[in-house]
Amino acid sequence: MSFISVLFALLLDQARPLGRGNPIHAAMRSWVGYCSRNLDAGKPLHGWLAWGLAVGLPSGLALLIYWALTLWVGPPLAVLWSALVLYASLGFRQFSFHFTEIRDALANDDDALARSLLAQWQHLDTQSWSRSEIIGRVIEFSVLAAHRHVFGVLAWFSVLAALGLGPTGAVLYRLAEFVARYWQHKSQAMAQPASQALQSNAKTAWHWIDGLSARMTVLGFAVVGNFEEAIDGWRRYAAQSGTDNDGLVLAATAGAMNIQLGPVPGVNAPTSAGLAADASQRPAPELAHLAILVGLVWRAVVMWVVLLALLTLARLIA
Repeated sequence: MSFISVLFALLLDQARPLGRGNPIHAAMRSWVGYCSRNLDAGKPLHGWLAWGLAVGLPSGLALLIYWALTLWVGPPLAVLWSALVLYASLGFRQFSFHFTEIRDALANDDDALARSLLAQWQHLDTQSWSRSEIIGRVIEFSVLAAHRHVFGVLAWFSVLAALGLGPTGAVLYRLAEFVARYWQHKSQAMAQPASQALQSNAKTAWHWIDGLSARMTVLGFAVVGNFEEAIDGWRRYAAQSGTDNDGLVLAATAGAMNIQLGPVPGVNAPTSAGLAADASQRPAPELAHLAILVGLVWRAVVMWVVLLALLTLARLIA
């Protein structure tokens, strides 16, 4: 009953969102740090062992609890467990408040405050950015955050739940994304440096895991947005040998919203790399596009919920 789990988790996330410093995330950071400290010896094999333990053990534990509840207690508690795990894996409100604050500042014509808020959110130097560049960057970062914290989690949860694996997909996706980002941050901060092999393995695993969810996000945006332009952006990006999942999502988003998304001059922005060459033919981002983005995201969420409801109903009828 993945539909019930998803619906309950989304409602709970809206009613009582988890903060960034919540105990679940703190425990996750401690666990991932423990795995790297004890298994990262600098060799590729050690890197895979650390990644497998950091990601695989919590995912397997979530699955075992789900199976135990299903067999020994009953499906209702198993569904509740799936919903709670999904709730802990989602992060809709963890990025939306950044978006809201910046949008409100732009609506009040306070571009200086919007630059400051965006700089605090993404740790970038935004002082020389124009209003259009700020709006475009907010759209890019918000789309990628929605993909990683909402649609990617829902995609992997739904696929593996359909195979009888409960909430395993949500845990797998969330931890795969977290370890790739966390170990890179540790290496840059040099407080607890991670080896190059560990970082490389984590990035490789994340690229392949995110590949499925990125394409499902693109299809969702295409269905609820400008379908032809979104698919054309996907096709053009692939034709340019674009293999970055973030670039694929952004190329399709630019088409779905019919706006121009591209790199800000002087900023090394991999999230903007590889967008379609004809993006300059589209209108530049404006304040009204932020409302369009909100509608696009919410329509995609509703589409996911309705699709899961229909699949659940089909299984019950069959």
